[in-house]
Amino acid sequence: MSELRNRLIHISRCYGMNRRMIRLLLRYDPTLKDIFHFSSPTLSKFFSISIEKANLLHKSLHDEQLYRNTLQEQKNVDIITIVDDGYPPMLKTIKDAPLILYMVGDRSLMHQKPVLSIIGTRKPSDEGMLKVKHYIKPLVDRNWVIASGMARGIDSFAHKLTLAYNGKTIAVLGSGFNKIYPKENISLFKQIIKNGLVISEYPPDTPPKPFHFPERNRIISGLSFGTLVIEATEKSGTLITVDQALDQGREVYAVPGSPLTPQTKGCHQMIQDGAKLVLNGEDIIEDWENVYKKW
Repeated sequence: MSELRNRLIHISRCYGMNRRMIRLLLRYDPTLKDIFHFSSPTLSKFFSISIEKANLLHKSLHDEQLYRNTLQEQKNVDIITIVDDGYPPMLKTIKDAPLILYMVGDRSLMHQKPVLSIIGTRKPSDEGMLKVKHYIKPLVDRNWVIASGMARGIDSFAHKLTLAYNGKTIAVLGSGFNKIYPKENISLFKQIIKNGLVISEYPPDTPPKPFHFPERNRIISGLSFGTLVIEATEKSGTLITVDQALDQGREVYAVPGSPLTPQTKGCHQMIQDGAKLVLNGEDIIEDWENVYKKW
């Protein structure tokens, strides 16, 4: 198994490889050995890529330094792959489950229940911050794990408040651990490592890219039995996570607010579309106890 996971990690770092290609390869050869015997023309045909890209892929597949780097990196950071026994079962069931997860902190939190993701706008209202306090305290008091994306605004405040209440939190990044975004959250990142867990599907030196954040949202919702949206504007990126949660069969909770506040319009639309309106943390706790505790 260790050799298989090493091959998977190495292949994931090779030129041009993506999750779709690796899944195709795993279906063809679950051992991941055959690809190292493919010629460039075979790679080109198998993955439907140009011969130029196939040549670069072939070169990186046989790059011994790249392979040694992946082995060395495992000494500095926890890595779990989809072929490992310890892969979180909640994530394994979602569409396009991450093939590789990089972790720093308390990895046991991936298996703790219940986990609730709390997300919202990057530009919350003053009332939005008070809402986070109102909802998080009873959850943390019950030893719930709070997951979010360590983005500006509601996400960061949810992490900070959970830590302030001596609770446990999981942050899912849209970059590698050595390229924290936003930079002002480097200190928060260090705090979470000590008292929680930070996860990324991107290697440590990967800088943030716009498409990483919608991608990481499926992990935030996938780790949780439900997602609580504190505030969201009408066209908020937060709604991407909501769509992911619904697609995964997870529960979605929304916090109401004044119809005159732009940051509440997304939540009101979600409630009209069927999200559960919750007035306090106890509403979510009751839902978990009565419906979802069997998970």
